[in-house]
Amino acid sequence: MNMILHGIEAPEIIHTNTLTENLGDIQEKHRFDVILANPPFGGKERAEVQQNFPIRTGETAYLFLQHFIKMLKAGGRGAIVIKNTFLSNTDNASVSLRKMLLESCELHTILDCPSGTFLGAGVKTVVLFFDKGAPTKKIWCYQLDPGRNMGKTNPLNDDDLADFLKLQPKQKDSDKSWSIDAKSLDLATFDLSVKNPNGGEAITHRTPLEIIDEIAALDAESAEVLAEIRGRL
Repeated sequence: MNMILHGIEAPEIIHTNTLTENLGDIQEKHRFDVILANPPFGGKERAEVQQNFPIRTGETAYLFLQHFIKMLKAGGRGAIVIKNTFLSNTDNASVSLRKMLLESCELHTILDCPSGTFLGAGVKTVVLFFDKGAPTKKIWCYQLDPGRNMGKTNPLNDDDLADFLKLQPKQKDSDKSWSIDAKSLDLATFDLSVKNPNGGEAITHRTPLEIIDEIAALDAESAEVLAEIRGRL
């Protein structure tokens, strides 16, 4: 099995961190069975890079998503981290990319992650799970809620994902999971917003001290990351 894993070190895995390749040049021999990726967020690509993609946009993560879909074999599986605003943005590139994903792949699962799950993202994220080669019929959504603030000193662990892994194979409904019929989507926007019909996220009122402690912890994490970056320069 050929696999491409972006952003994570592992043996016998091919990595990619650039978008210089013209998608039209990708042949079957270049494709993979599985792609797992956490592409960079917030980057803005130059016009000469954008022209290599059918959907042109300055959003780096959107270009990577197109790249990964193209790099999958028919029947190949993908799991891609992307900021959750991709699900509902109304700009032409976002709508076109959602349409492409839904029509060329079976987007079977959306994992909605809490803030802080992926360090450096700066926004809430989702993980898109899809198989290439058939259009989407039903999407199973799961709202991950570990019950604590996420961060570098308090990362996601196996126990946090236990319920998701238990329910996902049969895509069972629960207070944190539900299904969307692709036929019910708005064909003008292909909006995929994760809106829990079972009540959504509970509103937690925190004390001022708890808020101050969280800000201090985030500032400390940011200072540590910046120090690591300076050390590599």
